[in-house]
Amino acid sequence: MENKLRVAAYARVSTEKDDQANSLDSQKSYFANYISNQRNMELSKVYFDEGISGTQTGKRAGFNQMIQDALSGKFKLILTKEVSRFARNTVDTLSYTRKLKEAGVGVIFTIDNIDTRDSDGELRLTIMASLAQEESRKTSERVKWGQRRRMEQGVVFGRDMLGYTVKNGILSINPEEVPVVKAIFHKYTNEGKGTHVIARELIEEGLRPKRISQWSNTVILRVLRNEKYVGDLCQKKTFTPDYLTHKKKYNRGNEEKIYIKDHHEAIIDRDLWNRTQTELKRRSPSDIQKSRHSNRYWCSGKICCGECDSRFVSRTKKLTTGTYKAWRCYRAANHGILKTDADGKEIGCNNHSINERALLVCMKYCVNLICQNQKQLRREILSDIQAVCGEQAPAIDEAKIRQKIDAIEEKKRKCVDAMLEGMLTREELKKQTEWYDDELSRLHSLIAENEQNYKQYSRQKEQMADLEKMLDEILSFNEENETLYREILEKIVVYRESERGCSRLVVWLKSLPFGIRLKIKSTGKGEDYHTEILKSEFIE
Repeated sequence: MENKLRVAAYARVSTEKDDQANSLDSQKSYFANYISNQRNMELSKVYFDEGISGTQTGKRAGFNQMIQDALSGKFKLILTKEVSRFARNTVDTLSYTRKLKEAGVGVIFTIDNIDTRDSDGELRLTIMASLAQEESRKTSERVKWGQRRRMEQGVVFGRDMLGYTVKNGILSINPEEVPVVKAIFHKYTNEGKGTHVIARELIEEGLRPKRISQWSNTVILRVLRNEKYVGDLCQKKTFTPDYLTHKKKYNRGNEEKIYIKDHHEAIIDRDLWNRTQTELKRRSPSDIQKSRHSNRYWCSGKICCGECDSRFVSRTKKLTTGTYKAWRCYRAANHGILKTDADGKEIGCNNHSINERALLVCMKYCVNLICQNQKQLRREILSDIQAVCGEQAPAIDEAKIRQKIDAIEEKKRKCVDAMLEGMLTREELKKQTEWYDDELSRLHSLIAENEQNYKQYSRQKEQMADLEKMLDEILSFNEENETLYREILEKIVVYRESERGCSRLVVWLKSLPFGIRLKIKSTGKGEDYHTEILKSEFIE
């Protein structure tokens, strides 16, 4: 009996649509008939993949199993109709066929009439694989062009989200989740709660987010920043730089985003939305502003305990004589005096608290002590003021905006050509032109706004002269100034003094290579409270 060559076949379709499924069945029947007409061939197995792109082999289970079986010696020949069915990536095509050839397994592309066992098989395969890859690139560009046109027409590309469902490219409100969305915005903007607190409260209320296991501050921030809740639609937030890998990346100016205002029914009114975005910006500002907002008081996080290295925390009391504000070691505030707990660990601290007013007296004294460095201090503070106020020309690139205007005008002309060629209907042309006109109006508004900003910038330069004058008045050190102290204070270390009413501090100011050690004594209460500097010295 003649030994027949064991043969496998590979079929692939790139989508899961019904008509493509029929194409897969057609490919299977084709191989069965092809092998039955060959006397020396015996079908081992038909491998296939459905709904998988040909540009990647990593996710093609059928393809990978076939390669594994071929290398294991289960068959000596693979049949596939075309190079584009095998792979649309030239590198993958050549890599796998060479690996198979080394293992004694050939590949026949029946329609392309290529047999890798022939002497010229690889040359012809290289040409056909390159053509298949180029066709894949063109297809990718056509798909991206079509998707962009549909996005510009308002078709939604995406999945369901909290508060909305997406079906056939249309966003629809999910009434059951609307209260959750509104609660998040209300808690953050109107009640001033943080994202961690909001997440915890939603968990405690038993509310579950969509598609994820639990609430977190990241999820809350994603909701607060999503423009869909105000009725707008921004698409192309991600893009695919390589049509071969299909990996998406965040679009940080790589491609032009598509933004449509008042696209669908909103859950959050625009006033609340605008206030929320302002609040988000306020809570996440520049580094200089961030340090200010993160510290409630001028010395927050800057007072250390000289006994246990803990931070001092603020303690405020309402008294009949007024408000009493002091700072106390965190360990002392939570555990009292120094002692040993049941596990033998030391807890608490014996350090004393220190009055806020005493700290202000010490700061004023130190600033006056180093007033000979006033010019340097003035330069540093003025630099900070300029950073916060943003004394710089507007960053909008007017030339780039005008380039966008020219590009849109060109797109409008191309749409007219597309209508004349029958690619667009008159109604589609009308809608597309209206969208372009709106975008042109927006860009012209940006140019007008930019010109207004330049006027504002000129006025701001004049205001800086007034700010410098005010700064000179502040640096006269005639009175306590918490804003100034916040900027120049590095830290204060507080040590315990056994003498009643006395404290010992070391004050470190920014940009100075030395600290100032102070011994102070505070007496009296209320309006009669008084702090005296008993001793001071510089230390390295």
